[in-house]
Parts: sequence; C-alpha cells; structure tokens
Amino acid sequence: MHSFSAYCRLNVTICASNLAVIRAASHKINPKARFDPARRGDRHAYFRAMLDQHDDARALAARHRL
Repeated sequence: MHSFSAYCRLNVTICASNLAVIRAASHKINPKARFDPARRGDRHAYFRAMLDQHDDARALAARHRL
C-alpha cells in the first residue's frame, strides 16, 4: 500500500482534478516502468492509491472548514 507521504510528494493541491493527480503520479514513476506492459497492474494500483489519498485529503479539508 502506498502511503500518504507518496501522495504529498506529488505536490498537488486538494482542489486539483483527478486527472492532475494522475499526471503528477505518472511523472514520479521511473520511465522504464512507466511504459512496461508487464507493470500495468502495478501502475494502476499506484494511481488508484494516489486518487484514494486525494479523496481522503479533500474529505479532511471539508471536515475542517468553517
């Protein structure tokens, strides 16, 4: 499982779109792994984890807004 710190290293704001999160995550992947068909499942799992962390960050911000 990917951690919240991996999401934080993407340097995206909570108002960023899901597409922006995926783009930022894609640029953090090693170029050899980025285009390897055998690693497709791993990439999708990483992207899904980053989107889940992004949703959690949005929910946390929404809970603490006045």
